[in-house]
Amino acid sequence: MTALLAASLVLPAPLAGAALAQQAAPEALVDLVNPLMGTDSEFALSYGNTYPAVAVPWGMNFWTPVTGKMGNGWGYTYDAYKISGIKQTHQPSPWMNDYAAFELMAVTGPLRIKQEERASWYSHKAEESRPYKYKVYLADHDVTAEVVPTSRAAQFRFTFPESDDAHIVLDAYNEGSMVTIDPKKRRITGYARNNSGGVPDNFHNYFVLQFDRPFTVTRTWDENWQLHDALKSEGAHVGAVVSFKTKKGEQVGVKVASSFISPEQAVRNLESEVGKDSFAQTEAKARAEWEKELSRIRVTDPDIDNRRTFYSALYRMLLFPRPLHEITAAGKTVHYSPYDGKVHEGYLYTDNGFWDTWRAVFPFFALMYPEFDSKVMQGLVNTYKQSGWLPEWASPGHRNVMIGSNSAIIIADTYLNGVRGFDVETLYEAMVKNATTSEGRPTDDRGRVLTAVGREGVEYYNRLGYVPYNVGINESAARTLEYATADFALSRLAAALGKTEDAKKYAAQAQNYRKLYDAESGWMRGRNQDGSWATPFNPLKWGDAFTEGNSLHYSWSVMQDVQGLINLMGGDKAFVDRLDSIFTTPPLFDDSYYGQTIHEIREMQIVNMGQYAHGNQPIQHMIYLYDWAGAPWKAQYHARNIMEKLYSSAPDGYPGDEDNGQTSAWYVFSALGFYPVTPAVGQYAIGSPLFRQVELTMPGGKQLTIEAENNGPENVYIQSVTFNGQPHDKTWLDREALQRGGTLTFVMGPKPNKQWGTGQSAAPFSMSAPKGN
Repeated sequence: MTALLAASLVLPAPLAGAALAQQAAPEALVDLVNPLMGTDSEFALSYGNTYPAVAVPWGMNFWTPVTGKMGNGWGYTYDAYKISGIKQTHQPSPWMNDYAAFELMAVTGPLRIKQEERASWYSHKAEESRPYKYKVYLADHDVTAEVVPTSRAAQFRFTFPESDDAHIVLDAYNEGSMVTIDPKKRRITGYARNNSGGVPDNFHNYFVLQFDRPFTVTRTWDENWQLHDALKSEGAHVGAVVSFKTKKGEQVGVKVASSFISPEQAVRNLESEVGKDSFAQTEAKARAEWEKELSRIRVTDPDIDNRRTFYSALYRMLLFPRPLHEITAAGKTVHYSPYDGKVHEGYLYTDNGFWDTWRAVFPFFALMYPEFDSKVMQGLVNTYKQSGWLPEWASPGHRNVMIGSNSAIIIADTYLNGVRGFDVETLYEAMVKNATTSEGRPTDDRGRVLTAVGREGVEYYNRLGYVPYNVGINESAARTLEYATADFALSRLAAALGKTEDAKKYAAQAQNYRKLYDAESGWMRGRNQDGSWATPFNPLKWGDAFTEGNSLHYSWSVMQDVQGLINLMGGDKAFVDRLDSIFTTPPLFDDSYYGQTIHEIREMQIVNMGQYAHGNQPIQHMIYLYDWAGAPWKAQYHARNIMEKLYSSAPDGYPGDEDNGQTSAWYVFSALGFYPVTPAVGQYAIGSPLFRQVELTMPGGKQLTIEAENNGPENVYIQSVTFNGQPHDKTWLDREALQRGGTLTFVMGPKPNKQWGTGQSAAPFSMSAPKGN
């Protein structure tokens, strides 16, 4: 039987040659991406809180199928049964919700326009989700719907059955919308104004839809869901319907584009980004864009599941921040400002929460994408000039979410890691303003100050060295710790710019973390204005003095001075024991501050890792702190254990909110074998590389090869490291050295080598004891 089977598989010479050529072709990395990773989520429990974003890298618009109700942040959830359409979305997370959305849906038979009535049953078995394409069979209408993207435009293709009543419904959504049908041009134009805040009064998303065939019937509906033959409708919530007679298998194409600037610019975006391209051509271009970016990091490893997870995470990292700028007919880059409502020249980016992304996303951009990073910084200059403040959570304008002064960290880290081409002096001025005053901050539409912009409590912080617990400012200890890290970044940038006195001042303030360390409990703790400790103190209490975490999570937020924290905690052994205790302490919690068990708490509780809450940002760097305390093998163990247990490319593949690429960036960096703990120093703490070989194309085209000899699921421990043939016994890597390229070789084994990386000068940078760095 074996011989007969082998004989039957012998191919003619031409076919055999083609088969061998196909085998030798590089793997298409984009086909490893699963955009459904993280979509099996809900309010009570997040496995990512993502949606399948059909987009190009850093596109202005994304497109996604809709399974939830209009206005629900959970627009697509994996366990839903029905799809009501495919919408243009700008949502960075369900907690921020969407803006400028509108939705297209194909319907057959009696016309149904309300979302819940037009929705169709579908199955994941008849769904194709790619970064560059989404395709789904709408069973109730016997229609296959497809969409492929550009940055500011897209193409739809609807394959209909034989029908005298085939319809395409455009829902322009609530909060103010308009539609106009032009049968002669086979076009629908209009606008959508829906938003979740952070917009001026003149905010509009202008759209144009160009159909490839004439309409049989045209109708619009008003805000009372009444259909009319009128070609225009405007009101609180309106839409349009165009109808056709179709044969079985007949396809209707729609080219769509939008603009935040004007209806004319929307047409310009359509012409420049789609033009006369066919659906297949737009699809091929989008696919090629993804392949180009993903190919900057080429993994060689037999574990396809890990490769799928890696590239799915990398895809998420390359979605945000979103550009708001557009290109005029004269070729100028301009943007509508969500800060002052005017059109300005230059770049502008949005949809990013710096509380999340300063930790690993922006360090990745500085390492791999300095030109892109420079454009983002230019956009921050424009934000400051237009609003008087740096953004902390923009979507699309200032939003009152999260804490900290993390824009300072991102700016300093970008500049100190060699990125140029932006007005750093203006950004430094903005950073100092944040660190000096809370007066004059932006307000919301009700006139309330946006406390997330600037530094809430900065006057207390500058006078006392901490934000007091008892002065009506929530999450005061977390604010203090984050301001201290921002001050460190400020001090590094000041020194680089020759501002010596400022550098000294902010370096001193970077030590303010010490004011919250309670030697009796061994944890960070809230402190009252008179210097007394806030009581009662429960280190397992979430929120209160901390942000989406407890004292056990935030006590490690001293990235700028890990050695100083080690000294406070009693030296290396005591520090390592305390790190270990995070994993061995049962996942008990006090949720009384929130009045409910928030999803971040539940995600910590259920994964059997004690108090380690990897699903949220404050503690994600913690495992790498072993590198400072002479126990790097423990960082190696935990890095691999977390990658293995908490991540996969499945719909439940994240351990908590994905958060604009940050939870993905932790995985991407960790899989490469290192992670950026301390900002603005250009160093990466070493963990445990996941793959046998990785080829990275660094800026300027230099090649960096990362090899991990003997690597495998059991061989998680580093035995030795060489870089360009030279022994490397430090637990950190240098950014400039990596960007110059070469070969970084890890030799892996099943047992810890407790001699590697434990010398006196092996640890990464720390303010208190640089240890030779």
